[in-house]
Amino acid sequence: MKKSYIWSLPTRIFHWLLVFYILVLYISSEVEELLNLHASFGYGVFILAIFRLFWGFFGPMYAKFSDFNFSLKKALNFGLNIFNHKSYAGHNPLASIVMFAIIIFLILTTVSGILTYGIQEGRGVLSFLNNSLFSKMELFSEIHEFFSSVLILLIFIHISGVILDYVTNKNSGVLNSIFSGYKNVEAKSVNLTLFQKIISFIFLFFAVFIVIYSLFFNTALTKLKYKKISYSKIMPEFIQECASCHTLYPPHLLPKKSWQKLMDNLQNHFGDDASLQEPLKKKIEKFLVKNAAESSNKEASFYILKSIKNKDIIAISKTSYWKKRHKNIDKEIFKSDKVVSKANCKACHKGFEEGLIEDSLIKIPKG
Repeated sequence: MKKSYIWSLPTRIFHWLLVFYILVLYISSEVEELLNLHASFGYGVFILAIFRLFWGFFGPMYAKFSDFNFSLKKALNFGLNIFNHKSYAGHNPLASIVMFAIIIFLILTTVSGILTYGIQEGRGVLSFLNNSLFSKMELFSEIHEFFSSVLILLIFIHISGVILDYVTNKNSGVLNSIFSGYKNVEAKSVNLTLFQKIISFIFLFFAVFIVIYSLFFNTALTKLKYKKISYSKIMPEFIQECASCHTLYPPHLLPKKSWQKLMDNLQNHFGDDASLQEPLKKKIEKFLVKNAAESSNKEASFYILKSIKNKDIIAISKTSYWKKRHKNIDKEIFKSDKVVSKANCKACHKGFEEGLIEDSLIKIPKG
């Protein structure tokens, strides 16, 4: 049987880059410490999705949407006769619909991811939305997870279709075509124009470059909007009276009522007498209340506030949020010489005493 060149090199490079990128995204999606890696590859997938959308209008034959078989009737008929169907040079009717849906959900997933990254984490090109949409962060996170789930389902359907097509019609060479570009069909072969070659090179190069650039350089794509806070400058008394005895806890990690309760019982401050003269006590308490979790747009503040609710909790390690985030850490680490106790947050969180509670700054001591 005659072989025809169906899938051009740019189309194949797009396909395998996308496979690799999505695999990285899937693995890193559940690991908080890999959030920046997840975001970097997410930008790469976005560029690939835009390229494929562009390729669908201006690309070569078979890759163009005009060559897709967008017919629900034909797709249904193809599905009902999956074990006895003709070979298609390009996408069959069912694959056409699934592939187009994958492209759309790639865009929806990455855009919702960039939105969530900016609103919830205060990072990336949309971090400015953190100020106005922070209270809706969970909604955006859920939307992103929904689009991601649909995308994974569509990819599963696509892979299943390829495998099924290979099993039922081995002579077509559909599986090998993903690597070589050639199918065993009688059809016109693809021939790229100079414009298509240049544009595809620019898009694919940028899809790789943006991952490397955002992963290894502190750029606007992943940069944190929050700055370190110099408490020694804005409230030296807070440093003198609190940090002199224990880790300095940023005010935004407890709600107003918790700070008030803590300050009202300094004579029994976790087993010690930390009493202060009334004017100084009032000054520090006012500072803590003013900068408490309710006034913060940081993720940790949001979840600590949510987990405390109406409970009388003054220790962060007693909150359900803290327990959830630390449940997989070996308890012996908290007893080690480098950490000593659960209260010593700065042992693992670099920048903790300067108000930064970032996943990328976590370094758990060994042993």
